[in-house]
Amino acid sequence: MHILFIGYGKTSQRVAKQLFQQDHQITTISRSAKVQDFATHLIQDIHQLNLSHIAPVDVVYVLLSPASSTPEGYQATFVDAIPAMQKALQAHPVKKVIVVSSTRVYGEQAGERIDDASVPQPIDVQGEILRQMELLWQAAYPEQSIIIRPTGIYGTSVARMVKLAQQTSTYPNIHYSNRIHIEDLARFLAHLLHVEHQKNSYIVTNNQPIPLHEIIQWFQQQFALPVLVLESDVASGKRIYASNMQQMDFELQHPDCFEDYSALLAKSW
Repeated sequence: MHILFIGYGKTSQRVAKQLFQQDHQITTISRSAKVQDFATHLIQDIHQLNLSHIAPVDVVYVLLSPASSTPEGYQATFVDAIPAMQKALQAHPVKKVIVVSSTRVYGEQAGERIDDASVPQPIDVQGEILRQMELLWQAAYPEQSIIIRPTGIYGTSVARMVKLAQQTSTYPNIHYSNRIHIEDLARFLAHLLHVEHQKNSYIVTNNQPIPLHEIIQWFQQQFALPVLVLESDVASGKRIYASNMQQMDFELQHPDCFEDYSALLAKSW
């Protein structure tokens, strides 16, 4: 099959490499040059996308990153570019369109449980824009589109967590955080290529919601730092579970984030 990646960052590169190893033809698009030897890479502005000169595309992965995290940045990347992308794809026999969104479309903030049966109800502008993006792709490709909602992606660095451990002496409340290792996310995205009767959306997470203060405390213990004090047992954030993914023939290789954090610390510190 000929597989097109619109957006070609760290996750896309991992998925593309896996699919190339399965003997698929790979074409990738991004705003800048990429060093690779297994795919045809095109430097294009997605707002003026032109796919008239490439072989017929069977499957599309859309993994975009905004130039800024502002509402304007989200709008320009996730929504304003959709007409040009869909127009460029019209001439291609697309069987699947896999669009990576975010669990930001779920607005719950009091420790509630979220799974694939939960109805997206964003509470901020960026979440609303992401939800609009999902609906636009689903309207254009009602049978072919699959929306992917990853939780926080980790696995390449622990620098941010180490900094938090060094700088945090108190934490205001129990704030649930959720995560998925980048390699597991990439494996799941590649796995979807072979799923015949897919759902229209999938949350992707390791199904282990953990209060953020506990993760910071763990890092503090690794460095023999003073352990932070929790100020309140009020719950915030959300506890996210990948109920659709759990029903599939797919197993995580990184179910325990603390094992991964230990391995990253061993490499860097």
